[in-house]
Amino acid sequence: MLWARSRLRQFWLRWAVLAFGSIVGIATLTAPLAVAERADAGQRWIGTWATSPLLPDPVGTTDQAVLSRTGFTDQTLRQIVYPHFSGSQVRVRLANTFGSEPLAVHQTNLGVQSNDAGVLPETNVQLTFGGNPSVLVPPGAQVVSNPAPMTIDAGHTLAISLYLPGPTGPLTWHATARQTLYIAAGNQASETTGAEFDGLPSVPSWYVISGVEVAATSPDQAAIVTFGDSITDGTNSTQDANNRWPDYLARRLLAKPGNQLSVLDQGIGGNRVLSDTPTHVNALARIDRDVLAQSGVKYVVLLEGINDIGQTCLGNANASMEDLIAGYRQIVAQVHLKGLKIFGATMTPFRGATPANSGYYCDEGNDTRQALNDWIRAGGAFDGVIDFDAATRDPEDPQVFLPAYDSGDHLHPNDAGYQAMANAIDLALFAP
Repeated sequence: MLWARSRLRQFWLRWAVLAFGSIVGIATLTAPLAVAERADAGQRWIGTWATSPLLPDPVGTTDQAVLSRTGFTDQTLRQIVYPHFSGSQVRVRLANTFGSEPLAVHQTNLGVQSNDAGVLPETNVQLTFGGNPSVLVPPGAQVVSNPAPMTIDAGHTLAISLYLPGPTGPLTWHATARQTLYIAAGNQASETTGAEFDGLPSVPSWYVISGVEVAATSPDQAAIVTFGDSITDGTNSTQDANNRWPDYLARRLLAKPGNQLSVLDQGIGGNRVLSDTPTHVNALARIDRDVLAQSGVKYVVLLEGINDIGQTCLGNANASMEDLIAGYRQIVAQVHLKGLKIFGATMTPFRGATPANSGYYCDEGNDTRQALNDWIRAGGAFDGVIDFDAATRDPEDPQVFLPAYDSGDHLHPNDAGYQAMANAIDLALFAP
């Protein structure tokens, strides 16, 4: 009997080893994903810049929308990002989240922007993926580079250069970058003068890139994720000026001695709490990827709902106050499950909102906005409240922006309005 049990154990052990080897082999064949080497498996990372991936635009006619679905061939993209935290080890995330084919990236460089497409030569570091200079990103995947020993300073813009041999086909992108895209023919990732690149201010979007992270040097270092729609995304802020309200918040934090906090902007223009658009999913569907999976996240600021209301006014959605409160409660519950804090932000005024003068505003929708703001302030669901409505409205007519804060479409603030929003945040909310 003992002999039989021993032979049975040997059989199952041998079967397990063979099965495991087969699984590993299959995984290697089907998912040739480069994984960053872990020189220090215990190293924590903090996001210093991030953006939310979008699906390729199936119908848009703008230059950037067309490029999202046609892609690039034998071209280098030089893309500018604005870090909110400093560090001396850096890694970059690339996304093929919504691609249908493997994406080949043959070279990736990271450097400090000097001017326009120029990069400070001594900073232009070539990144590797699993020790290799090129990487093949499977459909639906993201990859992270190996750590690079490079010092970056918060507030000093970075240039990420990607050589895409292509043809890439449709690409994962982010529409509202508010940054000029620079493109060159061939592989110019190592070029630093910028002379080979054409600036395309009509294409203020990012493609493929989704995050930059730095190695944490203190257990107190953490990230605040600002989770929202176009107002968080910085629509109508000055291009190439980094004047989104999360940027202003980051600068306020950086002015504090010993600041330990970064800010990650995960706003998407047009995003809704409850329903999708052709280029992005609803807030509940993207919270895992865009919030909970971000490196070092500890706090979340939620500003969502105005698009659910506006689309209901248009007849394209049917989001009641009760539906939106249920959505908010689900977001809060998921954030709390991860042990994070979440702060509710009130929705800003929108009477007279003019996306094509199409009826985006209606009195019933404004009643819903005001009732939801009252619930955010007093409902007790959030760990704290940020009153953007009070910070931006006209005291003489509270249903509209203060004129000095209106970008002109009566829906999005201008730079001064975004600064007023950031200034309205009590930084004590983020105390350890």
